[in-house]
Amino acid sequence: MSAARPSLLRGVAAFSSMTFLSRLLGLLRETVIAAVFGANAATDAFWVAFRIPNFMRRLFAEGAFSLAFVPVFAEVRARGDEAALKTFVARTAGTLGGVLLVVTALGIWGARGLVHVFAPGLAEDPARLALTADLLRITFPFLLLVSLTALAAGVLNAYSKFALAAFTPVILNLCMIAAALWLAPHLRIPISALAWAILLAGVLQLAIQLPALRKLGVLSWPRWGATHPDVRKIMRLMLPTLFGSSVAQINLLLDTVIASFLFVGSQTWLALSDRLMEFPLGVFGVALGTVILPTLARHHLSTDRAGFQRALDWGLRTALLIALPAAVALVLLAKPMIATLFQHGRYNAFDTNMATLSLTTLSCGLPAFALVKVLAPAFYARQDTRTPVRAAVVAMVVNMLLNVILVGALAWSWAAPELRRSGVLDTLAHTPGLHMALGMASALAGYLNLTQLWLALRRQGVYQAQPGWLRHLGRTLLACAVMAVVLLLGRLLLWPDWTTPPALVRLWRLLALLAAGGLTYLAVLFALGFRLRELREA
Repeated sequence: MSAARPSLLRGVAAFSSMTFLSRLLGLLRETVIAAVFGANAATDAFWVAFRIPNFMRRLFAEGAFSLAFVPVFAEVRARGDEAALKTFVARTAGTLGGVLLVVTALGIWGARGLVHVFAPGLAEDPARLALTADLLRITFPFLLLVSLTALAAGVLNAYSKFALAAFTPVILNLCMIAAALWLAPHLRIPISALAWAILLAGVLQLAIQLPALRKLGVLSWPRWGATHPDVRKIMRLMLPTLFGSSVAQINLLLDTVIASFLFVGSQTWLALSDRLMEFPLGVFGVALGTVILPTLARHHLSTDRAGFQRALDWGLRTALLIALPAAVALVLLAKPMIATLFQHGRYNAFDTNMATLSLTTLSCGLPAFALVKVLAPAFYARQDTRTPVRAAVVAMVVNMLLNVILVGALAWSWAAPELRRSGVLDTLAHTPGLHMALGMASALAGYLNLTQLWLALRRQGVYQAQPGWLRHLGRTLLACAVMAVVLLLGRLLLWPDWTTPPALVRLWRLLALLAAGGLTYLAVLFALGFRLRELREA
């Protein structure tokens, strides 16, 4: 297994470096959008119009499809028939593209109905409803384009070529930044510039994958293949994973439904919170899950149970090593980060305080979200889709219940008595901060999902923790605790105010806190015996 160890680490490094660039540009994108458009009814309409196809993208492309496709691709490739492999890719692309072409057409035609379903609170405001539907008609084709891009990325990942696939989101961020700065001022409805940027990015993302596929010898014209046995196998595996792989996204969409009834700006505050929380999750959590899936699939096909367990154990340790300090930093530095990154132009101090509430609660779930990214591939690599589905359904139902309970509890506690007497909808729409409950519910549901998957692996005898886990967990927690003390001292004693200082002052203070916290965490880890060679033990 020694040869496999550096390949996993190199794969994560390649994927993470490109994803880091993408997420960095993503933060710049949100900063530009916040400064240009602010947090208002128009930006809320855009985030709903983007979230619906983006939810389906993660469901079809990054979620269910990728998790079903990669193990089957590895199986077909293992047969050694290059012509059959090329045919399989063409049939898969044709079938996926054909189905999503119909879905896209229905989505454009029924955009107004989709907005009613996913953001019912907008029905009370015909202008916001119409704007959201118009934006959705532009953004919805992104689903088709990005799903085909995910197919190409799945092929590249199977060949351990992770960098190009991880780079493609950079295109989306660049297009949206350019649209906000240069296209929006020239349009009658400025916010529609962002929708057109998403559509253009979908075309470009797919186009840059094609030369790499041609070089691998697997590129050919898509053909319908619903009767192809391996395509049918993907479909059988994919249907249940539509739920199992996308709990976080389904929960986020449910949040969109409830947020449509809340204070104007709630959609935008949640979107910005999600962007910051997704930064470490995308750079490391998604990277680990993406890289480890082909490795686990190969171990399963070769019946290398020990190798399977070592690879999974390596993924869990690495995820925990990164996710725990990231969660602590996001919780303690939520307000400094939001104020520094987004409080410019039309985005004001009130918006900063509101987004801080949701980021604080949502970030508490980061370790769970990251570990699920590693645990889920352990099931999909063995083509077990039933277990994650059961866990997902339970977590989803609990999340829905918690959304209602927590939003109701906060509304009852925070709303003025005269406002409560005016009715439930008025109370929700005129009480700022209730969106905080949605982040809290998502975090709790994430831990429930994680617990179910962990217990299932233990029950099935698939995973046995390798030696040294107690030491690894103990020093990680201690390093996080010391880091938390440093960050709290910096925030409370040195720089308690983050909404009034100039932008450059906020920036250097935030960088100083991040540097101090990061160096403290690493120093304590190494003082307790951690060494970099442990990351190569896969």
